[in-house]
Amino acid sequence: MAVMDIAMTNAIQAGTVHFPADDGAQIEAYLAVPQHDVPRGGIVLIHHLPGYDEATREFARTFAVHGYNALVPNLYSREGGPGIRPEDAAAAVRAAGGVPDERLISDVGSAATYLRSLPTSNGKVGTIGYCSGGRQAMLAACALDLQAAVDNYGAFVMSDSPSNSGLRATSLEERLPGLSCPLLGNFGGDDTHPSPEEIGRLAEALDKLGKSYDFKSYEGAGHAFFNVNRVSYRAEAAMDAWDRIFAFYGENLA
Repeated sequence: MAVMDIAMTNAIQAGTVHFPADDGAQIEAYLAVPQHDVPRGGIVLIHHLPGYDEATREFARTFAVHGYNALVPNLYSREGGPGIRPEDAAAAVRAAGGVPDERLISDVGSAATYLRSLPTSNGKVGTIGYCSGGRQAMLAACALDLQAAVDNYGAFVMSDSPSNSGLRATSLEERLPGLSCPLLGNFGGDDTHPSPEEIGRLAEALDKLGKSYDFKSYEGAGHAFFNVNRVSYRAEAAMDAWDRIFAFYGENLA
């Protein structure tokens, strides 16, 4: 029986774990795994700027049902701690302009190491993110040895964030030569961050570098069309994008 067939007929196990970061910090994370022993790929899910939320943990459970070890690192673990609400930790990070790029790379690298250490790992790890996490999924893939990356409407990939955005994100254009793996991109045709023009410039740059990518923009969808808790949710676009993600990971992480 194929990995996906086995996964779809078995339960999953999910809960909080911790893994060490390169700077000695203990990173809180949510791990969801299938309850069978077939070797499989791992996925690092990068949460959006609002933080380590239930929606992202639900995505992890979805990937586990489909046969992957899925890990959501709390990128705001250092700002959290005893008695500190997750919302307050997220507010502190937002006030500082977001997670610094080098810290993000280090923490995703540690998360990938953790996934590869699991007894059911096949050694392959991919990453995925939404909104700010989409940019960070690409950032990680340009700096780490990964097998697949998914960018869902990640802004400020080909341009710096404006000063009034509250973010301190710089263009990833100079990092693109380091892209280590195939890239899947899902975007809203009505989005402004990233705009269709920015996506076009990214595709042109990847073409010049000979990188493997597959982009799709959904007309009538704007930013955050995956988020079922927002009025921006677009079911048809989200369902099609999920199909693309599962097929992409099936090709690159199996």
